[in-house]
Amino acid sequence: MLFIPRGRGPRDPNLRDRLYDLLEHDPLAYSSGVHFVRAIIGIVIADVVAMILASVPDLDAQYGALFTAMAILAVLVFALEYVARLWTVAGHTPRKTSPLADRLSYVFSSLGIIDLLAFLPASIALIAGSRSTLVELAVLPFFKLVRYSPAMRSLLAAVHAERRALIGCIVILFGVVFVFATLLYVVERDVQPDKLGNIPQAMWWAIVTLGTVGYGDVVPVTVFGKVISVFTIICGFAMIALPVAIISSAFAEEVKRRDFVVTWGMLARVPLFSHLVASDIADIMRLLRARTIEKGEILFRRGDVANSMYFITSGEVEIELPSQCVRLSDGTFFGEIALLHKAKRTGTVTASRKTRLLLLDAHDFNALIERMPMLAAHVREIAEARLGETGDLAAAELEQAEKEDGGEAGVRDSDPAVSNT
Repeated sequence: MLFIPRGRGPRDPNLRDRLYDLLEHDPLAYSSGVHFVRAIIGIVIADVVAMILASVPDLDAQYGALFTAMAILAVLVFALEYVARLWTVAGHTPRKTSPLADRLSYVFSSLGIIDLLAFLPASIALIAGSRSTLVELAVLPFFKLVRYSPAMRSLLAAVHAERRALIGCIVILFGVVFVFATLLYVVERDVQPDKLGNIPQAMWWAIVTLGTVGYGDVVPVTVFGKVISVFTIICGFAMIALPVAIISSAFAEEVKRRDFVVTWGMLARVPLFSHLVASDIADIMRLLRARTIEKGEILFRRGDVANSMYFITSGEVEIELPSQCVRLSDGTFFGEIALLHKAKRTGTVTASRKTRLLLLDAHDFNALIERMPMLAAHVREIAEARLGETGDLAAAELEQAEKEDGGEAGVRDSDPAVSNT
């Protein structure tokens, strides 16, 4: 809980910055930020589900008090969150403006309006005692998920990026509706004056037909009317496919861009790759493969051949060594030197919780260092540095690797020699 002493305000000058980081920044997995996000998402879902169930008379009669308590809790939490965002946003905008301007910018932003609508109408309905209105407003808190769901943010970003193309689709759709509605009106108006006696009535038929819904409330009865319907249905397939293709393509690109930014930022912080230029990092990114392991799943066992390196994007793994256990979490990488020297694993790696990894195979890495000799030299420098840091363990691994390679001089590494970004 956040405690603010009585008086003029908080004494800690860093409190606002810490609270802003908690509220606004994308949290790392299993940090305090992600706990906050999960709590808000849980309250949103619980509130929406409670209001949905409250619309059932039998359930409302039996659990009405519980549903109301859930609505009150959601209103209080969302209101406190809104006030906290309003307070912390001052001084954290890209533009150098006054605190008042920063707060007004948040209030009138799309996310600020969503945050306000999540609690203000519901609080008014609670004060007025209108349960029916409270149930009808259940959809408003749902839109808060836009802030906390990367998928929904990506979809909105995709729609915004392709807004001109989508507007063009709407214009084309209106034109097609108008053309086919006019044609059917001309052909069927005298035959069905009650259903197709004017163009607006015919436009309803055209919209239903182009959407391939086919309610059957208005259907042509003449031969020419049926021919027009055939062409309308065929055009309907194209009209559905066009915006779907635009949005799906933009959505895929947005997800790819977001993943690219996340992966790029992680790789750029890895000491092994920090000296590389952008084009070299891009080459490595194209070779990475994603893998997810569930809690308790073993990634590899002691004695397995080391032929890959791993980057942890989220989650945590535990490396069980003969003498100790090592835990690695977000932003950590392991096994990078094993890409050059395929020594056996000296530890067993198990997922402590659901973990997402990026995997780079040895043959892909070897292909890279053929084009980037400086990368191989940098790897050897890291191996020598780790030899001094890991002591007897590194010496044992070195001895094992040299033995397996027939005594060839070189540095060998296995996954327990790990490093944090």
